Amino acid sequence: MALNEPQGKSGLSRARYLPQERKNHILSALVENGSITVSDISSALGVSEMTVRRDLVELEADGRLLRVHGGAVLPKNDSQPVMDNEPALFEERLKQRAEAKTRIVTAAAAVAARYNTVALDIGTTMLMLAERLAGCSRMKIFTNNVRAAHALGRNPVLPDVYLAGGLMREDEMAIVGPSAIAQFEQLWFDVAFISVSGITGAGLYDSALDEAEMKRVYLRRSGYKVVLCDAAKFQHMSLVHIAHLQDVDMLITDQQPPPALATALDVANVQLVIAPAPE
Repeated sequence: MALNEPQGKSGLSRARYLPQERKNHILSALVENGSITVSDISSALGVSEMTVRRDLVELEADGRLLRVHGGAVLPKNDSQPVMDNEPALFEERLKQRAEAKTRIVTAAAAVAARYNTVALDIGTTMLMLAERLAGCSRMKIFTNNVRAAHALGRNPVLPDVYLAGGLMREDEMAIVGPSAIAQFEQLWFDVAFISVSGITGAGLYDSALDEAEMKRVYLRRSGYKVVLCDAAKFQHMSLVHIAHLQDVDMLITDQQPPPALATALDVANVQLVIAPAPE
């Protein structure tokens, strides 16, 4: 296993590391390799093996890793990623995990309220978020989601709504294709809210090629990127890998992710928001 060895400022000596910097290095190596040894970390960071062992004890207490003889591995209580079949129809998905989605949308609306130009992806959670944002008159909302645009337009006090032009996929009512991509590639959004069909330590997934490409546009053209994903999608994969975890800034969900995924989110510097249950 090869670990990158950080250099000092001159390249002649190793830098001194704060405890959190050491721990971040350990977690990064774990996510990349699946396991690490005390001796490798000690050599890479230029610290004693006793210091490394102390860091491992603290990380294990936080549930980020499992110590083994001579090193550490990722926690063993995570399920293996599951490859999903074709998703259910929209109306059926709208009824699934409604309480969790409501919690997520409530937290997401509070984030959206900080910004002026907002990009909304497609999906059931995004429709619910659009309904929450319908009265935000100072906001400009850009979307390829026909249902969301319609929901926003029903409110007498509505934000400015910009709908991408292109081919509409029937069940999802999503605008996709080269013209939609070219149109939104010319814009810059303060924040984008992205839906996914699955998330693992390797990144974000979706089931449709054309819809995934629009999601990548939102990620490329936004200053702040927020993924909305309920816990049922943890450790699930689909046909298309959309992006890596480090390509997003925040994950809003309804439950704590399993340990290995939580570690990967930490390493990718993704802010994790667990939407609270209603009082």
